[in-house]
Parts: sequence; structure tokens; C-alpha cells
Amino acid sequence: MNTLNPGFNPEEIKQLKQQIAESKNDFVLIDSEDNNEEYKNFRFIGEYEGKEAIFDAVIYSLRLHHASEVYEMAEHKAAQKFPNFKPIRFQEDENGDLRALNDVEEEIGLFIAEMIDELEDEEAVKVQEHVDMDDCGDYGIGLDIGLNVEEVTDQVINNFIRDFKNDTIQLDDTLYSFQSDEEEYDEN
Repeated sequence: MNTLNPGFNPEEIKQLKQQIAESKNDFVLIDSEDNNEEYKNFRFIGEYEGKEAIFDAVIYSLRLHHASEVYEMAEHKAAQKFPNFKPIRFQEDENGDLRALNDVEEEIGLFIAEMIDELEDEEAVKVQEHVDMDDCGDYGIGLDIGLNVEEVTDQVINNFIRDFKNDTIQLDDTLYSFQSDEEEYDEN
């Protein structure tokens, strides 16, 4: 345990306790543009090695985790196929519109889309519920949590914290594979 880590500082813990007391939950959501229905970054107070500590956690759905793993694998395949591969970075023009991809980026993007479809069809990527702990981070104890939920709600987070503190977490060890939701367009 690093005593220089502010997540173990009694003043930091006291401040977070006050913020939690003012909320209707057992946690404080971290303001992040990454937060969405399937991903949340939050902090809560728990015990680590017999002492109070701040847990800095991210929790996400297995569907989101699967999509991320599939995309990463498809990008890896693209890097193997295209000698000058660079990840596609969408950029806005002066009007705030996305600029058009050049021919190489377009070809890479199509290849990645094909690889995603292929990987999903083959169910080549499987994910399962997990809780990974990192006690060497810069702030408190890091938790990386993947759960088989449709949406990460306040109730899902509160239930996780309760089970975590009571040491009653029961993770599903089933391996899951998901398909992308494809929107169908009616051309009539």
C-alpha cells in the first residue's frame, strides 16, 4: 500500500464520505465523457488490508467489453494486412462536420468492419464477468468490473458495492459472445 497514494489519505476519504452522504447512493459518480448506459466510472469507500481506502472503479456491461475486444482484434488484423496501418482517427472540419476519410483510411475501415462481422459470426471472442483489482494505481485501489447487465444503473453499482464489501460477489463464469446491433433501413 502506497502511503503517497491520495486514495489512502484520511482527508480524501473524509471528503468522499461527505459527498457520498449527500448522494442517494453508496458511491460518487466521476464526471467523465466516457460514462454512458453501459459504462460508469465511480468511487466508493471500502476496506483494503484492514484500512479504509477509496476504490476508483469502472463498471461496464459484457456487451460493451465484447465489442471493445472484437474491435481491438479487428484492428490487430488490419495492422497485419496493411503495412502503413494507423488507427482511424475521425476529425472534425471547421464547421464541426466529420472530415471524409482518404482512400486508404476508407479501405482500412471497410476491412475492420468485415473483420468485426467475421469475428462475431465465428464467435471468436468470448468474455465473462470479472473483477480485476489494481493496488498500484495513482489514486486508491482500482477496480475493473465487467458484469452481464443490459445497463449500468445506480442499483447495479449499489448492489456491486454491497456484495464487494460483504465479500459475497458471485460472478458468472459463463463465456459470452455478442452480435452487434445492426439497424435495418426500410428503403420504401
